[in-house]
Amino acid sequence: MPDQFLILAINPGSTSTKIALFDNDTLRFEATIHHSTEELDQFDTIGEQHAFRKSVIVSQLTDNGVDPSALNAVVGRGGLIHPVSGGTYSVNDLMIADLKQGVLGEHASNLGGLIAHEIASQSGCESFIVDPVVVDELEPVARYSGLPEIERSSIFHALNQKAVARRAGMAHGGNYADYCFIVVHMGGGITVGVHHHGRVIDVNDGLNGDGPFSPERSGGLPALKLVKLCFSGQASLPEVTRRVKGGGGLVAYLGTNDAREVNRRIDSGDTQAESVYRAMAYQVAKEIGAMAVVVAGRIDAIVLTGGLAHDRRFCGWIEERVSFLAPVEVYPGENEMIALAEGALRVLQGHESASQYHGAAGGPR
Repeated sequence: MPDQFLILAINPGSTSTKIALFDNDTLRFEATIHHSTEELDQFDTIGEQHAFRKSVIVSQLTDNGVDPSALNAVVGRGGLIHPVSGGTYSVNDLMIADLKQGVLGEHASNLGGLIAHEIASQSGCESFIVDPVVVDELEPVARYSGLPEIERSSIFHALNQKAVARRAGMAHGGNYADYCFIVVHMGGGITVGVHHHGRVIDVNDGLNGDGPFSPERSGGLPALKLVKLCFSGQASLPEVTRRVKGGGGLVAYLGTNDAREVNRRIDSGDTQAESVYRAMAYQVAKEIGAMAVVVAGRIDAIVLTGGLAHDRRFCGWIEERVSFLAPVEVYPGENEMIALAEGALRVLQGHESASQYHGAAGGPR
């Protein structure tokens, strides 16, 4: 078995594709390839973009003197497949079919596994995805919502949450599975997960309107008031959806999703900006408190991560309210590319076996 592994990580976004090349976990180079509106408008669906995006990735490798045949693995951002447990998954035929079909919706991240598989197939190496957003390890009691027709689901920032929890475990002198952490990813959306000995047994569905409000999302809303808005004739379904996901939170209150701008306003004496920003920290702290009862308060650490974890003011407001529960540790940034590479590396080095995707038959585990 070689000591060094060359790993290409691919993270497609709506208007860009991030790539990074690693020697084991050491970054060799990274690039963000931006796609113009004109380039993307020639495709009717996101799925149709995969050949175009693959070609620009290969061109980027060539420009950086990388021979794709030298790759040991290609790992893509996991898309909206059927729910799976956490881990590194080999890209198999069933996964490819579900990614192409968009079984849980169409999203740019669906292209990650598809492009990884195509490049890997031509390079003669393995292809993986790691901890997709649909990681579902919820305990049965966490699935109840209050209405039989609506089951709580697990959609969260699994890739970064699990990667940071692994780092926290090592910093504590052990492994991820040895501890109980509450991990808070704070970006455009905010998710708070209970990582109980290697499994996320409860987490808010930050994509679909659960939990605290965030820079772009409304978070949980009073249900009957939302129902009345939906049937008032004042807003269409797309408009309400936009208010909940994309136009809620800081955007709705302050007209911006940029925490740096909010902090500039606070520093200039804007009391409304400070009130809203404090309220967002308050709601994050409340969600942490709610998650603490899941494990009866037996928490080794509360871990703050994501882009907002760079903000000492915001993290400080949270810590003031929750530090009585457990020590608060901060791991700023999203770290998605290294998290993808580390997932592939664990398999290549034999520390973890690649899981196989079984589609709908696998179900939440």
